[in-house]
Amino acid sequence: MDKKIISTGAIFGMLAIILGAFGAHALKKVISIEELATFETGVKYQMYHALFLLFIGLTTELPQKIKKTIYYLVVVGVLFFSGSIYLLATNSQTSFDFKVIGFVTPIGGLLLISGWGVLLVNFLKKKT
Repeated sequence: MDKKIISTGAIFGMLAIILGAFGAHALKKVISIEELATFETGVKYQMYHALFLLFIGLTTELPQKIKKTIYYLVVVGVLFFSGSIYLLATNSQTSFDFKVIGFVTPIGGLLLISGWGVLLVNFLKKKT
């Protein structure tokens, strides 16, 4: 499981850099400043959680069951939160109105918060 978590973290990190560069260079010319700022929020949160997954995969302080729970919360959370933000920020460039999927953004945020919460609860329960 650790290899899968670290690999996913590395992929999320690489994609965050690629998407950040894409936003800064290509999207900058075709979307508004507000839309670009929204897009960058998705990139930042994706990178934060890529680093979080690397930490989770590398730590020996967590049981595998907890790591697996955090992994799935973060992966789905990033896909919902950052993924929907990317689509919403570039909505003006498509014929499909991505505002209809806007409800998944807060669900993704809640999943990301839950991943951090699982980490916190596990460490608070841990005997020293």
